[in-house]
Amino acid sequence: MEKETALIEAILYLEGEPIDENNLSKISGLSIDVVKLCLEKLHELYADSSSGIEIVQLMGGWVIMPKKEFWDVLKNRYGKKNETRLSRAAMETLSIIAYSQPVTRGEIEAIRGVSADTMIRLLVEKQLIKEVGKKDVPGKPVQYGTTKEFLKVFRLNSIADLPKLDETEKERFELAR
Repeated sequence: MEKETALIEAILYLEGEPIDENNLSKISGLSIDVVKLCLEKLHELYADSSSGIEIVQLMGGWVIMPKKEFWDVLKNRYGKKNETRLSRAAMETLSIIAYSQPVTRGEIEAIRGVSADTMIRLLVEKQLIKEVGKKDVPGKPVQYGTTKEFLKVFRLNSIADLPKLDETEKERFELAR
């Protein structure tokens, strides 16, 4: 299993983007069961405190990346050059979209209590949100949802991995709907 695990590690390193078990199997010529065993072995190998990297499931695939504890030191040099911190208003808008998607601009504004045009435009530019459809009501307003880039930036495998809201927060998000 050492050579198989090394092969999967090399593929993950070269791909750079998350890749699922089926594609790992196709590229390596290994069965999915063997690929899964290799991923477990890599997870164990990187769990050691002497390793600066970890294997993470993101967007339905697997990727090798620096451990979270080192990212603050590394992101200035190795993070996206155009990535800038999001303002509090942008984070608030993004949170509303993440927890309420699909959601319209009007619904976002009802929750925030202020215009959301600028924040929506910023989040679309940063590819953290996108148009996901139109609401079936008069005027057919655009509905927004999060993107794969959102999952990647926040190191989430899926939206289900978002932290759970307490009852007060849930009510706030539902009041506007």
